[in-house]
Amino acid sequence: MRRVNVTIAQYNRASMPTRHRHLLFSLSILLTGSAHAARPMITDDARLTDAGACQVESWVHGHGKQREYWALPACNPGGNFELTLGGAQAHTNGIAESGAVVVQAKTLFKPLATNGYGMGLAAGYATQPGNGQSGSPYFYIPVSFSLADDQLVIHTNVGSLRERETHNHRLTWGVGGELQTTSRLYVIAESYGQNKGGTFFQTGLRFWAVPNHVQIDTTFGSQFGHLAEQRAFSIGLRLISPHLF
Repeated sequence: MRRVNVTIAQYNRASMPTRHRHLLFSLSILLTGSAHAARPMITDDARLTDAGACQVESWVHGHGKQREYWALPACNPGGNFELTLGGAQAHTNGIAESGAVVVQAKTLFKPLATNGYGMGLAAGYATQPGNGQSGSPYFYIPVSFSLADDQLVIHTNVGSLRERETHNHRLTWGVGGELQTTSRLYVIAESYGQNKGGTFFQTGLRFWAVPNHVQIDTTFGSQFGHLAEQRAFSIGLRLISPHLF
């Protein structure tokens, strides 16, 4: 459930002490999309980085007094296997904290077709940004549906993560959509969460400065019932290479 968006999205601060804040790993923050997906959505799609190409997604995510600076490179050398390796650095009140590391592999069982559907599988391991945080292994299944000749695409994710500290398993989920309003501008909206945690939402814009190669985006999101305390903003840049392999 990526970009993750995760994509590692937000901390459940309202219900957990600092040392037990758990990220929504399966809400993909990862670079899992073609030229029409990925950032700024956290719910992942049934697409991959273009075959033989690489991309780099970078963004700044701010919530409260913390700022996270993310960079996630991904490559798809063989056509149906995408590997992502990247991470983040967090700052709270201007003081640097420990960083995060993300490793993920993704493949497709059925590529997404126009006016059809697609399905895949992603699995990986991610640590949390911030001092005293740990990570978890996770997996999820992204399923996407194309409507109106790709003008509207709906994404759903179902998955699980295992908390390294407590050895507990959590079910994760996400549902979202991307609406094409012009040849370069998309509007996104989504909701995501865990069976043992809060439910979050996010909305944003995606704009292709250079179609299929340079994208900029921005989002606003929060937790239902905790709008003021949990609100978060992000602004991102996505760069997609020509074929390299």
